[in-house]
Amino acid sequence: MTRRTNAALGRTRLAGALAAGALAAVLARPAAAQPAAAPGTPPADAADSTLRPFTAHYVAQWKSIDVGTSDLDLVRGAEPQRYVYTWRIRAGGIFRLIYRHDVVQQSWLQVDGADVRPLAYEAQDGDSRIHLDFDWSTHRARGTVTGKPVDFALPDGTQDLMSIQIQVMQDLRAGRLPATFWIIDKDQVKDFEYRRTGDQRIATALGELDTVVVTSRRPGGDRLLTMWFAPSLGYLPVRAERTRGGKLEFEMRIRRYSR
Repeated sequence: MTRRTNAALGRTRLAGALAAGALAAVLARPAAAQPAAAPGTPPADAADSTLRPFTAHYVAQWKSIDVGTSDLDLVRGAEPQRYVYTWRIRAGGIFRLIYRHDVVQQSWLQVDGADVRPLAYEAQDGDSRIHLDFDWSTHRARGTVTGKPVDFALPDGTQDLMSIQIQVMQDLRAGRLPATFWIIDKDQVKDFEYRRTGDQRIATALGELDTVVVTSRRPGGDRLLTMWFAPSLGYLPVRAERTRGGKLEFEMRIRRYSR
């Protein structure tokens, strides 16, 4: 495997780590703006499990330096209860000289109430590409990872690196949050621990928002992803921070949002 391919896989793995924490975030493209609900406004759609399409734009920082942007886009599919979820990451500033290609991940989903089931997943970073199809009748995932054929078992409730974001949002909206999720990372199924740690009102580019705070980590791992979800925006993540050994590695904050 070439050094270039290794670097590409490293970037995709980093993107995957963020997605596994239910949040998109290190790099990407601006989205249309829309004012947030005024402080104190009751949640717009927290009372039901209806999933509504959205676009959100984030800015990522590393050691207080802007390193790029990230866009999330959820659109309806051609069939009922089907959606396509896209995450585009773009490096900024001097980082664009190193990471010239956008990282793009997509998940094709079926949403039944609060339950999310991934149907297919793709990720592309330059010449590196991952494609997986999920056969829930046999509980198998099949596809290719950088040209290598893969075929592995899917435990019930398994999510891909994108669908997990929507599943966590739906779980919070339904007033539940499992302690463990099974998430596909390339050709492996890994377990992640999730914990709702409380509520917090925070300042954002959209104004002050009431949020639900959730943390995620691998069992026994020293990397902790903390996420702030806004009920008034359908439990959209509006902020994220990842720490390792108690030290901040990066943070991500929302800048624009539209339905």
